[in-house]
Amino acid sequence: MLVAGLALLRPDHVPAGQAVYRGDADIRSEFSLLDHNGQVVSQKDYAGRWQLVFFGFTHCPDICPTTLAYMGNVLELLGPEADEIAPLFVTVDPERDTPSVLKEYVANFHPNLIGLTGSEDQIAEATEAFKVYNEKIPAETAPHGYMMAHAGHIYLMNRKGEFDAVFLESAQPAEEMAEQISMRIAKEKRTQ
Repeated sequence: MLVAGLALLRPDHVPAGQAVYRGDADIRSEFSLLDHNGQVVSQKDYAGRWQLVFFGFTHCPDICPTTLAYMGNVLELLGPEADEIAPLFVTVDPERDTPSVLKEYVANFHPNLIGLTGSEDQIAEATEAFKVYNEKIPAETAPHGYMMAHAGHIYLMNRKGEFDAVFLESAQPAEEMAEQISMRIAKEKRTQ
């Protein structure tokens, strides 16, 4: 029993079912997708700009429209600093979310918002790079008979496409998130 007790006290011991976080988050801005104008884009197209990235789908009844409206509000609050940010909405439902569907959808939230889609494989690669949970769930009353379960995180990636922070729309007011982003931009400029 003493040996078992000591094993539990080891710093590298993790009880079953508990998440483990070590070092920097393994979240990367890596993708090759189509934007809402039908152009092939990758993370390289947004190099030199911060990225604000949210994964969702256009048939989402609540989380997506609420979060995208929130992101639009954050961009408005940032004023001229918003030009330094690429706000990206990546669909987890490429079957329904074509470029033209995304173009019409993102226009409802902010003129700078960029909708991204692609093949199922391309979306799977993007969700893996960002570590985004998503799952197709049968739902008889939903369009095409399914819904998409997905995480509601907003990722902030730095100008190099590296993970900087993660936000949830429900965790802080838009003013606080805008302030957090503005502080990061100011800090980056001071260290250059």
